[in-house]
Amino acid sequence: MGEKMTDLQKYRASDLEKARTADLLRILPKGRATVLDIGAREGFFSKLLTDHFASVTALDLEKPTFEFPGVDAVAGDVTELPFPDNAFDCVFCAEVLEHIPELQKACREIVRVARHEIVIGVPFEQDIRVGRMTCGSCGKVSPPWGHVNSFDERRLLGLFSDCQLVSKSFVGTSKDATNPLSMALMDLAGNPWGTYDETAKCPYCYAALCAPDARRKLGSKICSGIAIRIDAVQAVWTPRHANWIHLVLSKEKNSNTTNEALSQTAERYSVVPAGSGKA
Repeated sequence: MGEKMTDLQKYRASDLEKARTADLLRILPKGRATVLDIGAREGFFSKLLTDHFASVTALDLEKPTFEFPGVDAVAGDVTELPFPDNAFDCVFCAEVLEHIPELQKACREIVRVARHEIVIGVPFEQDIRVGRMTCGSCGKVSPPWGHVNSFDERRLLGLFSDCQLVSKSFVGTSKDATNPLSMALMDLAGNPWGTYDETAKCPYCYAALCAPDARRKLGSKICSGIAIRIDAVQAVWTPRHANWIHLVLSKEKNSNTTNEALSQTAERYSVVPAGSGKA
């Protein structure tokens, strides 16, 4: 557990993560009292949210074990939230929706329990064919970091079509991308350079997703070598895009505050000029 926490702390300390955090805190709605933090994990954002809200409810699939003043930790599933309608002034959901297979159901639940604003943060235009993992137990392939969804602006806004867009911002840049041929070759090679870590589990058999042995067969090395060279050529023409997109949405479609903020929706904040695109 200590090793996992150290890795997470290193991630939180990276320049890209600091930029993402700063932008999410910048766009929080003002003058609200209660907030639901969905996907609280170790409580990083839950604790920060106490500086902006009088009451924070931290939700994860298993009840979080941290204890912070002003934070109430609860267990729950975003696709079936255990709260009444309009239970929270604001719902905060960052780096969660990319992991949810039942995406539309989750978004409906988020809208249902929010009284005023919703703050959403997800990877932007991520190519989830990059960094795939092959399970050494069942042989099935999983997406990077368990990201089963990829988002552009249109798809993300469509999931919250009943809400009014208040603001949007973008953080970091990336040009990570691949193609069907490289993906197929990497799959044949066993995806040796996937996003493996000690916490990753196969979504099919639940075995640990571990990187293949460094002493791979010649065929595997040839396939992965060709794939990486094809991707390198493709990268020359691949345009950069943002790492993350952050939205503030409102259920109050005719509020003066929302209408004033709409004038800023075309702005794009590139907080970090370059980055690896990892989330």
